[in-house]
Amino acid sequence: MFDRSVPALPLTHLVSDCDGVLIDSEAVALDAMLTALQPHMADRAQLAALIRPRLGLPLVTVLAQMFAHLNVTAAEGELAAIGEHVERECDRRLSLVPGVAAALAAIALPKAVASNSHSERVRAALLRTGLAPLFGTRIHTPDNSGLPKPNPAVYLAAAAGFGVAPGHCIAIEDSITGASAAVAAGMVVLGYIGGGHVPAGQAVRMQALGVHATFDDMADLPGLISALVRPG
Repeated sequence: MFDRSVPALPLTHLVSDCDGVLIDSEAVALDAMLTALQPHMADRAQLAALIRPRLGLPLVTVLAQMFAHLNVTAAEGELAAIGEHVERECDRRLSLVPGVAAALAAIALPKAVASNSHSERVRAALLRTGLAPLFGTRIHTPDNSGLPKPNPAVYLAAAAGFGVAPGHCIAIEDSITGASAAVAAGMVVLGYIGGGHVPAGQAVRMQALGVHATFDDMADLPGLISALVRPG
């Protein structure tokens, strides 16, 4: 699952997704969506299998796709109500991905966030979890940087914010949607597959996209970064 090739450009900056990489919110969002959508499909395991590959897309897109897939017409205001429920649950159960704070502290590269969430939600989550000082104002989201992932706009904005070419950046992603965006931007991508929301076979799918390596424990991240920054 590892591509040992030497990156084309020196790697000098780090760009991270937020939900599922920094904040352990994707598992919470999955659980909240399962509860909200079970009236339309009783089989919770089958429902989860449909939602998991869509995580990483904007929430409103996930919900719209799910209703279309289930061939269900949403009641007036139902999509908005489910979206608000999911966001409330994510806020209420806010927590860090295990080990990510220590991993980031051990990585000396300048850091930015590239997320499909709204910028204010990302800022609030980083403040509440103590990660905000690591990223400062370098938060790039569709509301301030263009189209959502899988479009590469937020990753291109992150590189521009650093004043470097995208090829100098390492991106960390947990979803196919996000990894596709980072690869399209021209970054070297590491895929985190340790979250409970990640579907089976994610490592193989990420590798097929061109992700450099996958890992399932944040304790491994500093070593992976070090090997990329100072290739042997």
